[in-house]
This record gives sequence, C-alpha cells and structure tokens, in this order.
Amino acid sequence: MNLSCIPRLGGLLLLTAFAGATIFGSVRGLIHDPQHRPVRGAKVTIHSTNSGWAQTATSDNQGGFQFDAVPIGEYLVTVDMPGFAPQEQKITLTSGRDAKLHFGLALAGAIETVNVTDTPWAVNPESSTTSGVIGRQQIAQTPGADQTNSLNMITDYTPGAYLVHDQLHIRGGHQVSWLLDGVPVPNTNIASNVGPQFDPKDIDYLEVQRGGYSAEYGDRTYGVFNVVTRSGFERNRQAELVSSYGSYNNTNDQISFGDHTERFAYYTSLSGYRTDLGLETPSTRILHDQAAGLGGFASLMFNKTSADQLRLVTSLRGDHYQVPNDPDQQAGGIREVENERDAFVNFSWLHTIGQGTVLTVSPFYHFNRAHYIGGSQDTPVIPEDDRGSNYAGGVVSLAVIRGRHNARGGIQFFSQRDNRFFSIITSDGSIPPLRQREVVRGNVEAVFLEDQYKLTDWLTLNGGVRLTHFDGKIRENAADPRIGAALRIPKLGWVARAFWGRYYQSPPLLTVSGPLLDLTAQQGFGFLPLRGERDQQREFGLTIPFAGWTLDITNFRTGATNFFDHDVLGNSNIFFPLTIQHARIRGWEASVASPRLAGRAQWHLAYSHQYAQGFGGITGGLTDFSPPEDSYFYLDHDQRNTLTTGLNLDLPWRAWTAFNVSYGSGFLDGNGPANLPPHTTYDLSFGKSFGENWGLSFTALNLANNRYLLDNSNTFGGTHYANPRELSVQLKYRFRS
Repeated sequence: MNLSCIPRLGGLLLLTAFAGATIFGSVRGLIHDPQHRPVRGAKVTIHSTNSGWAQTATSDNQGGFQFDAVPIGEYLVTVDMPGFAPQEQKITLTSGRDAKLHFGLALAGAIETVNVTDTPWAVNPESSTTSGVIGRQQIAQTPGADQTNSLNMITDYTPGAYLVHDQLHIRGGHQVSWLLDGVPVPNTNIASNVGPQFDPKDIDYLEVQRGGYSAEYGDRTYGVFNVVTRSGFERNRQAELVSSYGSYNNTNDQISFGDHTERFAYYTSLSGYRTDLGLETPSTRILHDQAAGLGGFASLMFNKTSADQLRLVTSLRGDHYQVPNDPDQQAGGIREVENERDAFVNFSWLHTIGQGTVLTVSPFYHFNRAHYIGGSQDTPVIPEDDRGSNYAGGVVSLAVIRGRHNARGGIQFFSQRDNRFFSIITSDGSIPPLRQREVVRGNVEAVFLEDQYKLTDWLTLNGGVRLTHFDGKIRENAADPRIGAALRIPKLGWVARAFWGRYYQSPPLLTVSGPLLDLTAQQGFGFLPLRGERDQQREFGLTIPFAGWTLDITNFRTGATNFFDHDVLGNSNIFFPLTIQHARIRGWEASVASPRLAGRAQWHLAYSHQYAQGFGGITGGLTDFSPPEDSYFYLDHDQRNTLTTGLNLDLPWRAWTAFNVSYGSGFLDGNGPANLPPHTTYDLSFGKSFGENWGLSFTALNLANNRYLLDNSNTFGGTHYANPRELSVQLKYRFRS
C-alpha cells in the first residue's frame, strides 16, 4: 500500500465554525475650499483601477460624500467642481474598512496644491487585523501563480506561508477559511483534499488575513482568504483564450468571457489542465504521478436598484490524481488514485437601507467529494475511501456606520451531511475484509456582534464577541471575545496595532466507529472521544510607511488546547484525527512592499521566524502517539525561518519580467528535534504583449533544479521531495465575443 503525501484514507471531516464575512467596505470624505468652507454639489467619482467599476456621488451641504458596499480593491477617487481644479486620491480598500478621505480644493488656474494625508493610501489606520491584498496583475506576473493548482499567489507574498505534503500551511497550521465574494465555501475535510476549488485566473483580488480576526470571521485560526472574483467589469464583450505547454507535458488552459452594462455584469470561464507531475513525490524519480482536471466558473452581478445588488457565484470542477510511487512501490505494481469533485453556488443580496447601513443576505451550498481507490495489485492491503460532504447554510449580517462607530452584527449557520464508504481488503487474507458505510449529520450556528469605535482621530478600538453552538456526535458551546486597538501616530503616519482573542474549532463529524474501530484495537490503538479545539491568540504589530514604501512587523503567539493533528494507522495511508493536550505557535513576521520604482519596478519581501510546538499527551483520537513527558516537542510542520522576496519589472516594448526567491530553513527531521537542511529555489517569468490582443509569457520554476528533501514527517507517513525544474510557455489571445 502506497505511503503518499496526503491522507486519502480516513479522511478527516472537521465541522468547524466557518468564516462568514464581507468583501465590502465604505469610502467617505469631506471637501472644502481654500478658506476651509464646505463645498456643496461637487461631483465625486470612485473608479476601480483594475476594471470599469465606478460609482458617482454629489457632496452635501457639509461637503460630505459616502460610498457604501465598495468591494475590496484599489480605487481612484476624483473630485470635480466648476471653478476649482480637479483632485484625486488613491485608496486600497480591505474588507470592513471605513476609509475617510479629505479633499482641499484649489481655485482653477491657480497653482494646484496636492493634498497629502499623514496615512498612506495602502495602510488601514483603524484595523487591528494583520492582512495584505494581492491583485490580479500580481497573480498574472508572479512565476507560476496563475496555474490552476498553484498557491504561489499566497506563498510568495505572505509571511509564514508554505506548502508541505501538498497542503498549505500558514502560521504553523492548515485550518484556514476560504470565502468567495464574502460568502464562505465551507470544506471541513482539511486533510483529504488536494484539488483546488477555483482557478487563480478567476481572481480579481485576494485578501489574506493572518491574525487578529474580527468576531465576524469564523474560527479557522491560521488564515482567512477572502477572494474577490472577476465580475466582468474589466471586460467589454471581450473573451480571452489562455493556452500553455511545459515540462512533464504540463498544460494549463482556459477560455473566459465577460461583459458589463451600468447595471449588469457577467464573467464565465472554462479551465482544464493535465500534467505528469501532479503531487510531491516520495523519491527524486517521478513515478505514477499524472494529474488532470476540468472546471467551470461563473459570476453574475445585477444592480436591481441603486439600493439593491444581487450577486451569484458558482463553480463545478473535477480532478484526478495518480498517487506517486517510490521505485519499490512502482516495481510492486501499486497503482492508487484519488478522484475529487467540487461544486458550490453562493448568492448574495445587498440592500442599502440608508446611508451607512447595509443588509447582506447570503445563502450558499457546497458539495465536496474525495474518492481514494487502491490498485488491484496493491499488497498487502487494497484500500478504498469514498467520502462525500454536503453543506447548506447562510449568512445574514447588518453593517452600520454612524459617527465614530463602524458596527456589524449577524448570524451564520450551516448543516453538513457526510456519507462515507470505507473498505480494506488484504491480498494475503491476513485480515478479514472490512467494509462499512457511515452517514452522519451535524450543524453549526454562530452569532457575532462587533464595533470599531474611533475614540479619537488617532486611536480606534475594536471589540466583539462570537457565540458558537456545535451539534454533532457531541454538543459544545463557546463564547469567544475579541478585542484590539489601532493607534495612528500623527505626522509619522505609523500605525501600531494590538489584539487578543479566543477561537473555537468544533470536532470532526466522522471519527472511528464500527468494524474500523475494532481493527484499530487489533493494531494496538486506543481511542478517546474528540472535543473541539480552543485557541487563544495575541499579537502586536507596527506598520511603517516611508516614501511610498510600507514595512509591516508583527509578533504573535497562538496557544491551543485540544490541538488538532492527525496520525497514521500502522504502515498505511489510513489517517485519523487526534487532539494534543496543548500547542503553542509563536514568532514574528515582517513584510516590505515598495512603490513603483522609476515607474517600472516593484519589490516585495515576506519573512517569518516561528516555532510550532506541542505539549502533553493525546486528549482525543488514536492514542499510539507518546510525546515526551513534561516538555515541549516540535510539530512536524515546524520550520524556523521562511523568506520569500521578488521583483516585478516593466521592460520597454510592452514587456515585463518577474523574479522570485524562496528560502526555508528546513522542516522537522522525522521526530526531531533536529531540522532538515535549508533549501532555496529561484523562479522566473517573462512576458510581452503584441498589440492589444496577443500576449506571450515564459515561466521557469525551481530554475536551479534543486531536488532537496522537503519533509519526512511521520504524521503524514511519507517522504517528499521538492518538484524539479519546470519550464512552460503561455499564449493569451483576446477577442470580441
């Protein structure tokens, strides 16, 4: 039986309180004349720098204006008034932000004065959340980031984010939340899926939150990824065909269509890929590792009235993976595969009740399946694990901005039905055939209330509480307070932030029961009931802008009780959840982003220094794991130092290039305490546009072909090597649809 890099048997079905959030913020401001009197009747326009999305307002008697329900992204706000010179300001909007602008108009014909605020447009001076925003152009130019199975858009720009055993880890854990256009796509089966839920080419903006989450967000402690999908506002009856070919017969193709009017926009795409190098391999040789997938995506947006917006996002995709072999497994005839299916539909109704008050109602449905199939020649065990999960729920929230308050409250709920078939047949008859089917149900309800109160112009307090009820094989309740503060230092424009909060992650729906429980007992395992993980997080951060540059530094510590992990049944791929008595993950992070240097270049850096440790015995799940007594031990995904840095450069003749370096100090070596040797990879991309419709690009991943040992963690029962050098060429063609 193959020892692969992902747990395809014993799929861990964790029903955790999901993140229900918004991708929207608000922009408001004041306009005054040279005598500091309010300007009434000025035309104010907010326009996306990435698409044709725009809104217009008129300033009131106090010179004020406001835009509600503005999606995450980069915008240009312009003010036009007869008799005065026009003015503009840039703003980067993050979820839930209430951005405030100030325009001081100059008389027409006079020397125009530029209004410079003491907080730059890319810094949120009121949030205690550690976050960053990645745009569509960055995804398109970052080496390998727009490939269907790639997460380079996260790992290249986010401190402490890395891939190991084909799973994304961030801040020492892999329990993360994904939201599309503010609506959750719950998938509680953390360890049984490797297939993507959507193609990076369908993303307009990606907001990555690493800590300090508001009460509106769910309890996946280690990361929240808020995706703004492409809407069609960047298209005018335009289609785009993307085709590529590269090493290991890698193809990555897509055709997409989009258009918009003043009230309606649509975007739809069909994507497909195949490769002979799908998953991380257990040896330097690539054996039995093909992968292929096909998916469709659609986004519809309709502004029914000026106060009502309807949004629909849906996706359907399937993926097939061969489980990679080492030479002995290949010679022994082992041929295991994994088939995955994923489909979701998210709907949102945004209703503006009055200025500064927005009601959001978002029902959703998600289906996810992972089917692991052992080969007929496997020896000594032929496994099969077929798990399908259905999620149905919704989010209802009310956001109110009044005076110094930016408040939000709501309810979030979903029910889950898991249907799992599990089978083991031994080729030598040493164990009687085991077959069992289990159907279980569970549900989560959560209520949240929070407020962002601007105590002074330079100090903002953030506070809230999240109440969660879980009902599955057990029932649990949690009340999680979260408090924070953001301090803007006048003149300097620096922003200091602090946060403390608690989180609750509910236990798995499917654990071990029936004949499978009897088998584990025969193998020397005991089993304890699983309880939910309860986390406590604190962090401090400082954002320093200087001459268009932004430096962000964060110190964090996460303490967990009943820390979720996994263990393997004997020498197999059967993985089960377990909880460790306590875990602590601590460290500090730094990120740097440059302005446009000489109008052509942008540089970025992300660094993390962290420790991921466990303590105590097993409090739930299989009990064959015996940690050291009375001392901390390092978890398998512990890596002390992680660094990524890169440069994007615009070249003459409508060409561009991007270069990225990734360094890791090495993951835990087996049971530790030593770590594997450090490793470095170099990635390069180059592209050129030909006219308005054609584009050609070249990508080289792991340019130096460094085949280092990535990990040999016992928890995931295998050894994995980094992918070899991969070269690919991509062609884009745009045409009228």
